[in-house]
Amino acid sequence: MRIGLFTPVVVQHPGSSSPWEATATVDDLSRIAETADRLGYHYMTCSEHVAVPTDVVAERGGTYWDPLATFGFLAARTNRIAFATQVLVLGYHHPLEVAKRYGTLDVVSGGRLILGVGVGSLREEFDLLGARFDGRGPVADDAMRALRASLGQREPRYSGEHFDFSDITVSPAAVQRRVPLWVGGRSLRSLRRATGLGDGWVPFGLDHDAIAGMLARVDVPNGFEVVLSTGAPLDPMADPTACHAALDSVRGIGATVATATLTARSAEHYCEQVEALAELGRDAGVDLG
Repeated sequence: MRIGLFTPVVVQHPGSSSPWEATATVDDLSRIAETADRLGYHYMTCSEHVAVPTDVVAERGGTYWDPLATFGFLAARTNRIAFATQVLVLGYHHPLEVAKRYGTLDVVSGGRLILGVGVGSLREEFDLLGARFDGRGPVADDAMRALRASLGQREPRYSGEHFDFSDITVSPAAVQRRVPLWVGGRSLRSLRRATGLGDGWVPFGLDHDAIAGMLARVDVPNGFEVVLSTGAPLDPMADPTACHAALDSVRGIGATVATATLTARSAEHYCEQVEALAELGRDAGVDLG
């Protein structure tokens, strides 16, 4: 099992973000990324929301940095850590737009893109962007097939129910021959979408029993990534026992990758927590990257 980080600052979610993140700078974010990169963590995350309705902010938070701009910035300050969109909402984009923009990110990062995708759930945002909310599942499935045919291809061709293109050039194209596609969701349908069309599943809002039950109902392919959150923010310096328990728990239900949220008092303290978690992970037999 490897470990990734829910990147602080770039998403400030009520209940999991720390107060210092509200005034953090890009230098703070750079220092955190450089620390995680040096220690060998597998990836950092960034979520996508264009505009969150004011009455939803108390539940979901209102700060969401754009993942493309954020990862392009961090790619120039790191060497090996991967960048995972968690998640990119498929209904907001044409597949060729994603292939071009995130393919370029894969180029400038040296092949470090993990494209996490989802169908989306915030109807108000779909309406604001003029995107189709009803029936978004089949559209997302077709978009994933189109992405698989397009990522890494300079002259992509695809013909499906919702997307159809040929005789075009999309350059630059991703440098990875197969960009990992991880599917976010909280339903059995999302898991089946992931095993059928993707390379990994990133469940959210589910307890461990529910996740284990869903995994038991699906034939998981070899090499498939089960990407599980370690839960409430961890404090590896003050409570290493709880950190060990969280890592053991997700590994016990089949996680191949654990994504950790860390509590901290400042950017400097966050970097110290990253160091401490890396040491705990090694003690627990976890391969960070």
